[in-house]
Amino acid sequence: PLSPKEVFLTRDDIGIILINQCVAELIRHAVEAHTRSLPAVLEIPSKEHPYDAARDSVLRRARGMFTADDLR
Repeated sequence: PLSPKEVFLTRDDIGIILINQCVAELIRHAVEAHTRSLPAVLEIPSKEHPYDAARDSVLRRARGMFTADDLR
C-alpha cells in the first residue's frame, strides 16, 4: 500500500501541493526528496509561524539555477 505522501505525489490530477512551512519542517526529509516538477510542492506561511525563506526548498533550488548576471 502507498503511504499518504506517495498517494498525493503519484496522482495525475494534482499539480500543486500547498503546505504550511511549519508542517513541511515535520516532513522535511520527504519535501527535500521530492525532485519531480509535478506536483509542485510549495511552502506557504501560516498565521502562527513566520515564513523563513532559508528553509523553503523550492526557493533554495531556484537560487541555485540562476547567477547574478542572469538577473540583470
